[in-house]
Amino acid sequence: MKKKILYTSVVILSFFIGVSSTMISYHFYGPEKVIIEKTVSEVEVTEADSISSSIEKIYDATVVVENYQANRKVGSGTGFVYKKDKGKGYIITNYHVIADATKIMVINTENVSVEAKLLGSDEYADIAVLTIEEDAVLDVAILGDSSKSKLGDTVFTVGTPVGSEYMGTVTKGILSGKNRTVSVTLSRGTFMMEVLQTDAAINPGNSGGPLANINGEVIGVNSLKLVEDEIEGMGFAIPIEIIVSSLDRLEKGEEIIRPVLGVELIDASSTYSLYRYGIYFDEHFEKGVVVVNVSENSTASSIGLKKGDVILKIDDVEINETGHFRFLLYKYEIGDNIEFTVYKDGKIQKIKATLK
Repeated sequence: MKKKILYTSVVILSFFIGVSSTMISYHFYGPEKVIIEKTVSEVEVTEADSISSSIEKIYDATVVVENYQANRKVGSGTGFVYKKDKGKGYIITNYHVIADATKIMVINTENVSVEAKLLGSDEYADIAVLTIEEDAVLDVAILGDSSKSKLGDTVFTVGTPVGSEYMGTVTKGILSGKNRTVSVTLSRGTFMMEVLQTDAAINPGNSGGPLANINGEVIGVNSLKLVEDEIEGMGFAIPIEIIVSSLDRLEKGEEIIRPVLGVELIDASSTYSLYRYGIYFDEHFEKGVVVVNVSENSTASSIGLKKGDVILKIDDVEINETGHFRFLLYKYEIGDNIEFTVYKDGKIQKIKATLK
């Protein structure tokens, strides 16, 4: 009982001592004297993979390219200045952006619009070179080398999707594929293009714009996009090396002349088309192209190709179809010696030719 009374007395005494201490502190220091210290750490957040400095290298070199026909704007795309020389700025864009234009206008990032002159173009490579007065040039792009790029490298585009109101749009992604071949339909038939693949968004109007690496160097020219509903994130660009190889001739307005075999072809796998031409085989060909017509005084006529012959290979590279055949043939220069593997008169033969 005594222990219980003692315990209770200690608790009551402790309570009064606590209350008394609080009252004394309040009396002498006041509420304004009570200071609560709290340490706040300031954290600076940075984005390690920011590409803003790289964008600055190419942004003002990028321009809007507008196609006018009969004084009416019929389309637009993108281009970029790749050099200045003797008071002129030189611009790369796509052939299809300026095709059939009677007037070409260029708008820089300061919204200054000037008329451009077409120097030269190449439908097969889908490139064109324009020139404008140097005083409308704000910056010049740095050309890189796509062959040094690796899958997964960061890439970005600057362009004008939809129209000039969205000029200077930047999209970022990775290099998704190299040495891809895609089929495109041109005025002269189907053709294969060798391209870079990226998942960076490329929309209508981005055509002709730069695909740049993390250093802001141009490694490709945006050219086309798979736009089927079930496919997303597949954009394509022409490797810059292919374009650079033709720039000197395009700047001079020279036509890009490619070798011609002098044949009309259809796919060997197209049974119905073969039937229409009256061509029949005892076996079915999954690959290769069939000769249905030969021009007089051509390379094909000089090496004995005739209707019904099946061209299977060019220098040991299998031919898939007609577009692929042109793609392989146009890698050669006029005067080059090549070898065709041909199914002719019921047997496989090797035929050599010098391209004209």
